[in-house]
Parts: sequence; C-alpha cells; structure tokens
Amino acid sequence: MIQVNNLSKKYNTTTVLNINELEIPKGQSFGLVGNNGAGKTTFFSLLLDLIEPTTGQIINHNVQVNLGENWKKFTGAFLDESFLIGYLTAEEYFYFIGELRGQNKADVDALLKKHEEFFNNEILNTKKYLRDLSKGNMKKVGIIATLIGNPEVVILDEPFANLDPTTVNRLKKIVKELAENPNVTVLISSHDLLHTVEVCNRIVALNKGEIVKDIMTSEETLQELEAFFAV
Repeated sequence: MIQVNNLSKKYNTTTVLNINELEIPKGQSFGLVGNNGAGKTTFFSLLLDLIEPTTGQIINHNVQVNLGENWKKFTGAFLDESFLIGYLTAEEYFYFIGELRGQNKADVDALLKKHEEFFNNEILNTKKYLRDLSKGNMKKVGIIATLIGNPEVVILDEPFANLDPTTVNRLKKIVKELAENPNVTVLISSHDLLHTVEVCNRIVALNKGEIVKDIMTSEETLQELEAFFAV
C-alpha cells in the first residue's frame, strides 16, 4: 500500500502540490490525470524521492521514501528519457538494469522475448545507442526496463505519449496484464483520458496540485472526466 499524508511541495511561495491524504491499495491500477501543471509529475517525483517534500510524507509498503532505500527493491519506474543512459545500446541498458535488480542475462532475455512484439523490430539487434532512438522508441525501452525484476510497484509517467496507435494498443495490453496481478500496483499519469480509463480501475484528477476527483472506473467515468475538463 502507498500512503500519502499532509504532502506538499512549494517552490518559493508557489504551492505546486498539496495532498492531505491519499491511499493506493496493493494491487490497484491507479490513474492520475490533469492538465499541464496539475502536479502529476511532481507527485511521481516525490514518490521516487527525486525531490524533497516541503511537508508530509509518502510511505511505500511501510517505507518512508525520503528516509529509506528499501522501497527501491520492489519499485520500477519510468518518467522520461533522463532515466536512460544514452551511450548504451538497448541490450546493454537492459542488462545493466537487470544487474541492479538481481536478474541474470537469461532472465532479461526472457522478458525481452515476451515483449518482442512491443519493440516492433525497431530496437533490439540494431546496435543503435539509446540517444539515437526516436522519442517513441526511447519510451518503449524505458517502459520494458521498468518491468525487469518483477517489481510490485510500477510507475509510468505519460506512457502513451509519442507512441503510434498500434504501440499504444500493445502497451494497454501490457498494463492490463500487470493489473491482473493482485501483488502489483500500477500507477499511470496521462493527459489521455480514454487510454487511462481503459487500463485503470481508479482515477484521481489533479487541478493546481490538489485532488478534485477520486473515482472508481465505471462506464460513466470517461464522460464524467471529459465534462469536468471541458469547463
């Protein structure tokens, strides 16, 4: 379970995130939506201890993320290309991440084989450095690297952006498969309401750093969100 208590982030006098209380149960597929500047990436950055909170705390499976390291053992994340190492090929990067997570080459190869279709013959065995890939292919590498080591918490920021329609559908299949595992908690942020509603069973909407909606996904969810953001 992920617990958020009295969490805020300020830059000078500007508050960019203010969440009094939030709980994300184990096994939930959780979607975070909102306009630019709503606080989605800030929340994920705090969850990954990339920035310090101004007040409050986030606890990931009984570990306060800004005070301990153990949460890293069971958490995988990809926010943007800064998570990649540009001078490595895709294979070199995957094996490097595998070593960090206690996976041998065979373990990594099995995962890559499973997601061969997702790569669409554009990434593996090309001998291209990651820095030379398109933004969409960089994202594919980052997303699959997140899954190495079977993390219990998977965090993806704007995973559908810069992907073509076929790849988006393949990604949704991957996310849905993850969400079927009761031991895996999936957190996704996105501008795309349709895709997020399709793969998440709970949606939280942020506006100016605050939670304005927290709903379980139903047939009416997409229409409700579209109406809210149309105002």
